[in-house]
Amino acid sequence: MSWYNDKQFIRFLLTFLALFLVFYLGTQFWIGLAAPGGLYSPFVEQHLDYISWIKKLLMKGAAFVASWFGYDTIEEPGYLVRVVGKRGVIIAFDCVGYGVYSFWAALMLAYQQSWKRKLIWIIFGLLLLYTINQLRIGLFLVAINKGWKMPLGWDHHTWFNIVAYTAIALMIWAFEKRNGIRAS
Repeated sequence: MSWYNDKQFIRFLLTFLALFLVFYLGTQFWIGLAAPGGLYSPFVEQHLDYISWIKKLLMKGAAFVASWFGYDTIEEPGYLVRVVGKRGVIIAFDCVGYGVYSFWAALMLAYQQSWKRKLIWIIFGLLLLYTINQLRIGLFLVAINKGWKMPLGWDHHTWFNIVAYTAIALMIWAFEKRNGIRAS
């Protein structure tokens, strides 16, 4: 497939943008359903709050990464993971990474490839992006307890975005190379 075919590219771009908005805004809507107030749904909060599940997994991952540096951690209410007797990190909604997850899933679904290929690449990409996020939060927990400064003075969210979107660019390159998609 050539990216210079205007109709295919426009279809790809519109599909990607529509899916990204559905995933991203849909996740924000779902967060609203799971939080008391507004359109709150106790059923969603108790049984379908996948954002909280991701936050809990990120807490466990951060604790695991901190253990590499000899730190014992505890989990506290409010999605706080803390080094015992020291500082901690709150896993907020911005920490989940649903923006990059939405970007990746929408991008893969926009390609004109088999569903099996898309699903494999979506799962692989989401796991890689989740792992990058888990490492980021764990290393941030270690950094604030060791007094490390962030490189170039950039915060950990900026570093996550740089690493995550670099990984996405490399995955796009690998996906296109593996599936015979050429830009020219």
